[in-house]
Amino acid sequence: MTWSVWRVSPFITSIFFILGIFTLYEVLYEALKDFLKTKNFTIDDDCLNAWFGLIYMLIFIFGIQTTVAGTSISWQFMNFQLMGVVFCAYFLNIKVPYYYFIPVLLVFMYLNGSLGYWESWLHGIVLITFYVVLNYFRRRQKLHPFVYYNVTGMLFGALLWLFMKIKFNLPWTTYFEEWIYFVIFQVLLYSYVTMILRDSELKVRLTEFANHDALTKTQNFAAYTSEIKHSFSESKENQLTLSMMMFDIDHFKQVNDTYGHLAGDEVLRHTASVVQTVIDENDPSVKLYRTGGEEFNILFPGYDLPSTEKIVNQIFMAVNHLPVDVGTKKISISISVGVSMMSKKDVDPNDFYVRVDHNLYHSKKNGRSQITSE
Repeated sequence: MTWSVWRVSPFITSIFFILGIFTLYEVLYEALKDFLKTKNFTIDDDCLNAWFGLIYMLIFIFGIQTTVAGTSISWQFMNFQLMGVVFCAYFLNIKVPYYYFIPVLLVFMYLNGSLGYWESWLHGIVLITFYVVLNYFRRRQKLHPFVYYNVTGMLFGALLWLFMKIKFNLPWTTYFEEWIYFVIFQVLLYSYVTMILRDSELKVRLTEFANHDALTKTQNFAAYTSEIKHSFSESKENQLTLSMMMFDIDHFKQVNDTYGHLAGDEVLRHTASVVQTVIDENDPSVKLYRTGGEEFNILFPGYDLPSTEKIVNQIFMAVNHLPVDVGTKKISISISVGVSMMSKKDVDPNDFYVRVDHNLYHSKKNGRSQITSE
């Protein structure tokens, strides 16, 4: 049709079709991630990518095969199926035990009416081996990955198409034509996916840079602002509890003036590291933010005021009793703390923030190195 109507080579339309399939995957995957995030459903990105990619490619492979299953032209979509295998094995890096493929292969062969052909059985065995080898190189081979990827694809592609040639009695010209198409497709796929992944990694790094404090490696004020808006709104709508701890380092200016700004930087790094360690040992859902020079905020989603006491007290004791080593000097530090819980009277996050800040100010005004909680 593409040639008879539009005078466009089927090879050209095949390229756009394959790239379109993988572009659609990226769009659907990002949409699914955003949806799960809005529902506060936590799942590892690699796990989500693997399962969604596997299901998507199985639907894709079986979907296109049903249109020609059991016919004399059922070989015509094999390059599309091979691209699905390459995408899952190499680019999504989905590690699947080889024996998991056996029921999938049997269903595919039954659907295609190929159970009685020895060529199809060998084709299936080689296809599984192709997946395993590609996956192995993706995980282990760090030097010249493009070369290993292409050589592996060329060798297995030639062998897989040889079985199709024998089974369907295809002429050698068709065999070499389809094999060359496959080689071109896999090169284009490598270039296309690598470009997308590089762009995604850049976005991740930019997001990390924008939302994290370069000195202490904690999340920064921008991240805090975004999260408090989301948490406050969600807590209001769903009648959930939300608490906040705010603290700053006592007499921090004096540390800078006495020991220098490099010492002050080390105090900030040390404080953030100790606090994060305490949080990780208790509840990773609790988040630490550096919101000012020596000021830090901690959000406790789902916590009422009494529930925060354990973690707050552990942080207070840990920071106040661990001197900071700066060269040959030991700097003793203390923190002042304010804690409060979101109230039904709070109209917006700022009302909540002001109350916590007021408690922190109370601690500083009344001798520092203490906790004010109400």
